[in-house]
Amino acid sequence: MLTILAFLVAIGLLIAVHEYGHYRVAVACGVKVLRFSVGFGKPLWSWRSPRSGTEYVVGMLPLGGYVRMLDEREGSVAAAERHLAFNTQRLRVRTAIVAAGPAANLLLAVFLYALVSWIGVPQPQPVLSTPTPASLAERAGVRGGEWVVALARVDQPPQAIESFSQLRWELTRAALGQQDLRLWLASGPGEPGREVRLELSQVDVRHVDASLLRQIGIEAPWSAPLLGQLTPEGAAATAGLLAADRVLRVDGQPVRDAAQLRQLIRLSAADGQPRTQRWQIERDARQLELEVTPRPEQIEGLWVGRIGAFVGAAPEMAERSLGPLEGLWQGVVRTWEVSHLSLQMIGKMLTGQASLQNLSGPITIADYAGQSAALGFTSYLLFLALISVSLGVLNLLPLPVLDGGHLMYYLWEAVTGRPVPDAWMDGLQRLGIVLLLGIMSLAIFNDIARLLG
Repeated sequence: MLTILAFLVAIGLLIAVHEYGHYRVAVACGVKVLRFSVGFGKPLWSWRSPRSGTEYVVGMLPLGGYVRMLDEREGSVAAAERHLAFNTQRLRVRTAIVAAGPAANLLLAVFLYALVSWIGVPQPQPVLSTPTPASLAERAGVRGGEWVVALARVDQPPQAIESFSQLRWELTRAALGQQDLRLWLASGPGEPGREVRLELSQVDVRHVDASLLRQIGIEAPWSAPLLGQLTPEGAAATAGLLAADRVLRVDGQPVRDAAQLRQLIRLSAADGQPRTQRWQIERDARQLELEVTPRPEQIEGLWVGRIGAFVGAAPEMAERSLGPLEGLWQGVVRTWEVSHLSLQMIGKMLTGQASLQNLSGPITIADYAGQSAALGFTSYLLFLALISVSLGVLNLLPLPVLDGGHLMYYLWEAVTGRPVPDAWMDGLQRLGIVLLLGIMSLAIFNDIARLLG
């Protein structure tokens, strides 16, 4: 229920803001608006303003919206109202009205990111866990338990790192840009650091998901090797392990953190056969030895060991809030960065450098909406900001039927001095609908594939 509600609120809000951008600029420019609709299909609610005559509608299908303006191309217009029609406006007015929708989504994202900066949100400290075996981080000399105090792209000045979330964001941006990174690692805050270099130009960026961070070797912040909730009949419970047990050694090998423990568990069944491990644990200030046999499970074609328990304590957190101007600037910067990253990812998919499996549709968005809402108010705000940026960027793409396609028509008109011929316009609109339906079908197919595992 929470997932459905969070999804409907998110989609309704973002569509309403997008269409309000078109509506507000149209009214400000003296264009008559006939209908403002959030959603398509049969109206669930409608109201007509006695003053302006605009009909406000909430449609049954909440997957889009529209603003219908007075226009001679869509019906007869009285001579007395011809100056109020959209098609009779100057080019710059039509351009401003069309561009106002995506601009409204980007401005909303700026506000939401700024609001999160003003409120402050707990963030895990930038402390590295044991790197994934054979990863870039391991080859670079990362050991785990080290603080990332700064990073920099090659030949650029370093920037301070204040949270693991910031570190993960910078790693993703650099990997997509095929840019190597320098990290400065220290044993603790304020301690002298050493420099390592991550050769991210060698990373396969076709799939921008957990596998990308696995290649890099920096998947999660450092957490203690403690056990959390256990499945009643899982391998951990069967072996006699309890929640809050601290794992000290596995088969005589010292365990530094939860990431290393998870790796040892996974690798125990790499050949599909169960293998018993001897664990040394600490419980209530006493040390015990237990035999644990992780159970083999096949995930994405690979065999891994599972013990039926949550592995790892909560990472160390810190909260930082920003002032009004600093927070607003942070909102602008983050909106620009996410927009640039989105365009970069679209470009890589079009050129075959990234997989089309990265496309997500309404099912994945709904799932993320529910997850973010469950995590709290600020997490939901960050989700809304991300989707708002995506909606703004998507609508600016030069694809017929989208706002960006109309802006391309106006660019043609500005260069040639005449509008796109009606026959061309009709053909391009049909092509745009076909392309858009194809993209949506692929996104939904990817959603279903993720859902099925």
